[in-house]
Amino acid sequence: MSEDAEGSDPLRDGRQSDRALAILRGTCRLLRSFGFAPVTELALSTGHRADIVALGPRGEIWIAEVKSSLEDFRTDQKWHHYNEHCDRLFFAVSDTFPAEIIPPETGLIIADKFGAAIIREAPEDRLAAARRKQVQLRFARAAALKLHGLADPGAATPTR
Repeated sequence: MSEDAEGSDPLRDGRQSDRALAILRGTCRLLRSFGFAPVTELALSTGHRADIVALGPRGEIWIAEVKSSLEDFRTDQKWHHYNEHCDRLFFAVSDTFPAEIIPPETGLIIADKFGAAIIREAPEDRLAAARRKQVQLRFARAAALKLHGLADPGAATPTR
């Protein structure tokens, strides 16, 4: 059975391609190397789901939006809303993605399943204290529920 076989990869939920999962994995590894704790598929207050939200050692919040193809990038119009939920916003793509089309007001991460590198830093736009607390609370609840889900996969899913 491959390492990406269903049931053996906690990142796989059926919505991501193998390429997207590779980018996700490498980006999470990079963020962890910087001391960040990443959570994938975090629901934000807008109802959108951020691919990766990472909480840093000093409470900073970074979002990385994974784009596995040009079409994926072109059809996504929700990424503009992510700035309202983070201090820095990055796009994470593979080395075959046309990086020149990534908006200059965002950071750029190149990733594969083994790791990643920040090619362009994201500008910092610090969140207001109230919004930071709201995002951190969502983050903490999602992380705790994911951890409990690994320990007890049959547990009830919260309704809100």
